[in-house]
Amino acid sequence: MADDVIVTERVVVRYRGKVALDGLDLRVPRGAVYAFLGDNGAGKTTTMKILTGLAPTDTGRATILGLDCWSKATELRHRVGYMPERPRFYDWMTVSEIGWFTASFHRPGFITRFREWADRLGLPQEKHLRDLSKGGYARVGLALALAPDPEVLLLDEPTSGLDLLTRREFLASLVELAAAGRTILISSHSIAELEKACTHVGLVKDGKLILSAPLETLRTKVRRFSLRFSDRQPDATNLGTVLERNGTGRFWQALVQDPDPGAVAALREMAGVTDFEDTPPTLEEVYAALMARPQNGTANAGVIPMVRKLDPV
Repeated sequence: MADDVIVTERVVVRYRGKVALDGLDLRVPRGAVYAFLGDNGAGKTTTMKILTGLAPTDTGRATILGLDCWSKATELRHRVGYMPERPRFYDWMTVSEIGWFTASFHRPGFITRFREWADRLGLPQEKHLRDLSKGGYARVGLALALAPDPEVLLLDEPTSGLDLLTRREFLASLVELAAAGRTILISSHSIAELEKACTHVGLVKDGKLILSAPLETLRTKVRRFSLRFSDRQPDATNLGTVLERNGTGRFWQALVQDPDPGAVAALREMAGVTDFEDTPPTLEEVYAALMARPQNGTANAGVIPMVRKLDPV
């Protein structure tokens, strides 16, 4: 759609005969903080390389701001900020020097903004990079990614190595950046922390996007039902697509996608049922349930249409 800033269309990438991305279709709307989640090897870093113009697609197309990520990579570098998972710099330089060096590849204003972000992230300007902690090194990468004042931010595990307070401050700043019109795609394993900052979420598994939705929509379309029963254990199959079913003794709960209102009402009124609760699951719970299921199972067959239905932008 016209307001989608980051788009991949049927992108396929193979490495030495192994498929890394298998027809990836990704759409990130303008102003979103999009949490791009998946296990190691799912295709997150490969997607980042495609979007930053560091690697071409085998088939399919990737664009940012309407520009092809491969053929227009140089132009996009002035409009897109990128932080790799493991940034590597000239360690003999100081924090100030790496800012000056990188500024030579960018437009005016870069060095001023770099210094502002370095101060905000607690980086001593005259300290050599080799003497920084892992978290300090990561903060240099963040400052360099933010210094171009980009319209789009691509962040691959940006909070890795940061202390708790710095992580919270940084994630809060993402909300401010998005509110100012920037679009952010962030890949991370810190799912619980990202849930507090993101507006949209996408789950990638085996190189395919198995779910994409605004976070608020996801909370209404996936629900956790829990209850206690006295005699007969409830049957979850009529509720909708059951992503997870567990419980012990007389305690019963199920994680359900697209629950049927009539079936939910019948369950609530079922004889012997008490302490009925209908609550949204956490993003981490949805992630764990979907990643644990087989790609061709019935749950994922239900999730694929959800990718289309849940994301209205």
